[in-house]
Amino acid sequence: MIWKGRRQSTNVEDRRGMGVGGKTMIGGGIGGVIILILFTLLGGNPGDIISNTPSNTNSNLNVSNDESAQEKEQAGFVSVVLADTEDVWSEEFKKRGLTYENPKLVLYRGSVQSACGSASSAVGPFYCPADHKLYIDLSFYEELKQKFQAPGDFAMAYVIAHEVGHHVQTLLHLGDKSSAAEKRTNEYSVRFELQADYLAGVWAHYAEGKGYLEKGDLEEALNAAKAVGDDNIQKKAQGYVVPESFTHGTSEQRKHWFNKGFENGTIEGGDTFKAANL
Repeated sequence: MIWKGRRQSTNVEDRRGMGVGGKTMIGGGIGGVIILILFTLLGGNPGDIISNTPSNTNSNLNVSNDESAQEKEQAGFVSVVLADTEDVWSEEFKKRGLTYENPKLVLYRGSVQSACGSASSAVGPFYCPADHKLYIDLSFYEELKQKFQAPGDFAMAYVIAHEVGHHVQTLLHLGDKSSAAEKRTNEYSVRFELQADYLAGVWAHYAEGKGYLEKGDLEEALNAAKAVGDDNIQKKAQGYVVPESFTHGTSEQRKHWFNKGFENGTIEGGDTFKAANL
């Protein structure tokens, strides 16, 4: 992805170097399901890693005093991708007579406090609808490469765009017609996550239109979507899959909906709640 020298978002909150005590609470992002599935399948009790333990919620910009050159570049990349999502979604909302509210992106190390509770970096990047913020530990870059075999900067861009997709869902109240009981089902969770993948694809459509994508970028994103499919994660963890336990969708479903958003380039067409076949 061509990103150096381009606008960086001012909506980045740097909490690296600020610790959070206590246990963690899953925020619901791409990585959240991964740690829960793996922990449970390995015999653990999810309750051991979920808690509402309160901690310091103060935040400051630029508090990191031991940022490596690699982290500085990664933070710059994340900020540019966030800026791109701001441009795309501001324009898309404007077309519909709406005003897009830019989310904040919080950089942290190890653990962090959000309005959804405290979380460790083990949950991966996540979005908290209660405070309209995305949370990312930059170490997830290496996890994508090493654990999920999904290298490339556009793989990380897909992850960011997916979490921003959850923000778009929140602002547009997508899925609000579902009942509280439906929202507690795995089927609802799968459809909600696939819709965020679709919206990430819509963003990628416009990124390509602006000439930001390079050869192989789309493949990097599709590979990342495949890597974080429930079936792929479960098969690696235990050698077989349990479809009824899926919460984010299969590898093929995630690839399909991201690619569909990329091809369509519109919010319309991503209604996974009406789709006959996921």
